[in-house]
Amino acid sequence: MAAALSPVRRTAAVVVHRATILFFIAFAIFPFYWMVVTSFKQNADLYVGATNVAHNPFLFNIPPTLDHLRILFGQTLYLTWLRNTLFVGLVVVGITLLLAVPAGYSLARLTGRWGERLSIGIFMTYLVPSTLLFIPFSRLVSLMQLQNSLWSLVLIYPTFTVPFCTWLLMGFFKSLPREVEESAMVDGCSRVGAIWRMVLPLSVPGLLTVVIFALTLVIQEFVYSLTFISSVQRMTVSVGVPVALVRGDVYYWGSLMAACLITSIPIAVVYNFFLDRFIAGFTVGAIK
Repeated sequence: MAAALSPVRRTAAVVVHRATILFFIAFAIFPFYWMVVTSFKQNADLYVGATNVAHNPFLFNIPPTLDHLRILFGQTLYLTWLRNTLFVGLVVVGITLLLAVPAGYSLARLTGRWGERLSIGIFMTYLVPSTLLFIPFSRLVSLMQLQNSLWSLVLIYPTFTVPFCTWLLMGFFKSLPREVEESAMVDGCSRVGAIWRMVLPLSVPGLLTVVIFALTLVIQEFVYSLTFISSVQRMTVSVGVPVALVRGDVYYWGSLMAACLITSIPIAVVYNFFLDRFIAGFTVGAIK
């Protein structure tokens, strides 16, 4: 049996462990802290040499201001872009669940070589970069007369949310034993009834993972939104913010950071609120 650690080595191990945890906590919190500080700093405090006061980029050297928020909400259509993003995100999440759940369940229960090949093929479509697809998609959007419409994004976004979420749910459904739905069918449920009453309630972590991932992918997408939307009133957050707040070589850093902060906080809250279920759904899907 290995000898017990000496008090000095034990203390050193505890110090290293806690220092490592503090490092990663600071690493995770720092972007939000930087956005908060930049959002409320005066322009004279954002740039080195703009004021005679000693400049510390991590602190408020002169009193904070709300001017950047006034620019964001008063001189841009930020609230409209948030509303557009939320509309597209909710519709795309609904379409993704409607398609990915039956597809993932079917592939999970499809045995043999074809099931594995189909699952790999579906996931491979997710890996095709949007820089290669936006040209044929532009032709499709033009033929369907959806130019400069949010429905063009609703049409295109499931092409990358459905494959990934199908693959993720397929791994999760594989972790559920077949006996779950078989016992429900013995008790009189149909196949659909067994899925609805037994499989889906047990798959809540996987479904939450799909919802969070799909919504995050929609919010951060840039290429398709920039390609298919030309009207400022119909833009999403990912395009509207840089278009309005980057004018030539002038960057409205305070307003940019405020927009990023307001957009990212709800996502971070959702991730942390469902953290346990999210990790369970993601790890099971990834392992399987």
